[in-house]
Amino acid sequence: MTTEQSIPVVNLEDFLSDDTVKRDAFVQVLGKALTDLGFFAVTHHGVDSQLIKRCYGLCEAFFTQPDDVKCKSERPELKGQRGFTSFGRESAKDAKAADLKEYFHVGRELDDRHPELSKYGPNIWPSPPDVPDVFRASFLDLYSQLEACAKHLLEACALYLDQPQSLFADMSRDGDTILRIIHYPPIPEDSEPSAMRAAAHEDINLITLLCEATDGGLELLQRDGTWRPIHALDGQIVVDAGDMLQNLTNGILKSTTHRVVNPDNNRSRRFSMPFFVHPRGDVDLSPLSACIEKQGEQTYPNISAGDYLLQRLHEMGLHKSKD
Repeated sequence: MTTEQSIPVVNLEDFLSDDTVKRDAFVQVLGKALTDLGFFAVTHHGVDSQLIKRCYGLCEAFFTQPDDVKCKSERPELKGQRGFTSFGRESAKDAKAADLKEYFHVGRELDDRHPELSKYGPNIWPSPPDVPDVFRASFLDLYSQLEACAKHLLEACALYLDQPQSLFADMSRDGDTILRIIHYPPIPEDSEPSAMRAAAHEDINLITLLCEATDGGLELLQRDGTWRPIHALDGQIVVDAGDMLQNLTNGILKSTTHRVVNPDNNRSRRFSMPFFVHPRGDVDLSPLSACIEKQGEQTYPNISAGDYLLQRLHEMGLHKSKD
């Protein structure tokens, strides 16, 4: 059993401490990891381990139901952004086959008067007796704890770039951040030979926090073209930079290609819970002037977060153009 992580590991308590040496070291390790690999892992992250285990139990309770029961929570008009998305609907950009997964999206819970509700849409919740009635409360609690952790990590990213500490965290305030609950079922015998659990892709958002998955399979693409396994270890959350953060930093912080490979035993199943931290749609993702200056020229476009997201959802087959 693997006990050593293959990517840099930081302790969030160091960042939150009054010890400036520990705090500065945390920022540097995090920043260099995102500059070199685009990935790191964080321990002592403040997310309740028992809550994570309970949520994985609820994952299994939901996804092992018959398809007709799960589809009660599917709303095609929401373009996969809330509730259930059935098996084989999503594919990575330029992939020849759909990913071998199904998933459930939990978004920000907003009251009826919130100005962003009309843009994001409401959460879609499965109803008892289909799943335990603690499903909603448990996943909203997990969402809240992951968001608190993400805020600190975004602050550290900003400090690494000598920017105001709250810069990136403020962009994510009231953003359409998504908790994706993924089920990778046993590989169907009739699946397309080239299909993977998650084909090679980059994340769209600012950063992604991945609660320790129930099994391995995650790999990142290294600069030499080889794949590095990333291990699912107790007590660690794996974090990667997304395309939006890469755009903002003019490529200084890397959005790295990664995938989830099929298991040797095709009859095993896997659950994971990535937390995709998004800015508000009106946030300007144009590269920061300081990052342009450091790189020598602007190499990423001027674009809003909303336009960027729509472009990528279209590429993934989750948003159809009007043409």
